[in-house]
Amino acid sequence: HRTTPSSQPPHNMSSFAVPTAVAPATARVAMRGSNARSFRRAVAAPVRSVQAKRAFAVHAGPLTRNDVTETIVFNRMKKGLTWASLAEAVGKSLPWTTSALLGQHQMSAEQAKAAGDMLGLNKDEQMLLTYVPYKGSFGKPNELVPTDPLIYRFYEMVMVYGTTYKEMIHEEFGDGIMSAIDFDMDFSRLPNENGDRVKIVLTGKYLTYKSF
Repeated sequence: HRTTPSSQPPHNMSSFAVPTAVAPATARVAMRGSNARSFRRAVAAPVRSVQAKRAFAVHAGPLTRNDVTETIVFNRMKKGLTWASLAEAVGKSLPWTTSALLGQHQMSAEQAKAAGDMLGLNKDEQMLLTYVPYKGSFGKPNELVPTDPLIYRFYEMVMVYGTTYKEMIHEEFGDGIMSAIDFDMDFSRLPNENGDRVKIVLTGKYLTYKSF
């Protein structure tokens, strides 16, 4: 009597590796006994939420600011919160608060707690909001040219009008730059019979180059 070889691993296997879709190849988990089979089924299932990722993912390192950003985006949608309501709780403008919660600004402990309590962030996640982040993002890691259509329009504006901005600022102010640090931004929606329009006003301090 011949038996068909089983595609399942033998019950007495002593260890297995977590699939690479769930954790890096270097992150290995050793399991023994009957619990191994149920755990294998769990980690092989699609991860459908941030909570599920927390439950089954094997982290190679500590919690990162990017992890917190993902949690913020997920929890905001789940709780039905608006960026405007978070800005009101934090006590800052809509553009600044949104940028800070997406990982581009440092928040005070009070601001982090106000937003974190609304978003269901734990103490460690709130703590990471208070540290100076690595700034700059087009939306994807290591992306040199943005591929998201909306973000790309701003990149396109600079490509088309960047030299124009440069000439107008130099002609009016001299040899210097417009600061993106001593800076503010206003955002609004303008009703228009041909289709509502987006209005964004950028205001930055003029900084002249120092001669020495």
